[in-house]
Amino acid sequence: MVNNSCIYNGQVIHKRFKPKEHYFKYNVFSFLIDLDELNIIEKKVKFFSYNKFNLISFYDEDHGNRDGTSLIFWVKKNLNKVSVDTSQIKIKLLCYPRILGYVFNPLSIFFVYDKNSSLLAILYEVKNTFGEQHTYVFKIGPKNKNIQNYCKKKFYVSPFMDLSSKYHFKILNPENKLSIVINQSDKNGKLLYASQNGVRSELSSKNLILSYLKHPLMTFKIISAIHFEAFRLWLKGIKLVKKKIKIKNNITIEKNEL
Repeated sequence: MVNNSCIYNGQVIHKRFKPKEHYFKYNVFSFLIDLDELNIIEKKVKFFSYNKFNLISFYDEDHGNRDGTSLIFWVKKNLNKVSVDTSQIKIKLLCYPRILGYVFNPLSIFFVYDKNSSLLAILYEVKNTFGEQHTYVFKIGPKNKNIQNYCKKKFYVSPFMDLSSKYHFKILNPENKLSIVINQSDKNGKLLYASQNGVRSELSSKNLILSYLKHPLMTFKIISAIHFEAFRLWLKGIKLVKKKIKIKNNITIEKNEL
């Protein structure tokens, strides 16, 4: 039995408000992985491998520095920038796994806890389809179950939106249920609503294969859906926004606003 890691089965929803409305949703399953348990999961859960090909797998190189080095070390290095004591922390990562060797994670979230399981910090790791990544790092106040973070958009994600906007993250500390809400707005009001919800189940061989059978090509579907929805937006006549800068892996330290 894996104690701190789990599977969430649920839905992702996107709704765009302007210049034209656009809506879609799809079913997904995610991992919430205790990074200290990855080797245990590989030993105890069938069909899963760590840094090796399998039906379902997790690779360090998909996150953090994206070079295969320790994610725990990468998180601790960035937490030192916000004066978080990292001596006895526990790090959990919410993400999609690789399926048949492929994954695309538009958003991955690192939840950082102290020895008493109180949330200390959150790292929002955002990727685009150009192979780029930006991570927003927030220090979290004590006893915050309902987490709200605000920041300026600093990373090109959609070819139909520029950088002149702000994010408002609203998240429940993941337990039996998962709830993530992102509202994006500009000076004239709301641009985009995105959410992910889920119901927790044990990370076991049985539950993993059941989740896979419900969503056998999920990671391929995610990247296909991104391009399909972009095509639909283009058909609606929404103007393309040119990508002006190239980055690989940027990080910003944000102030937590409650």
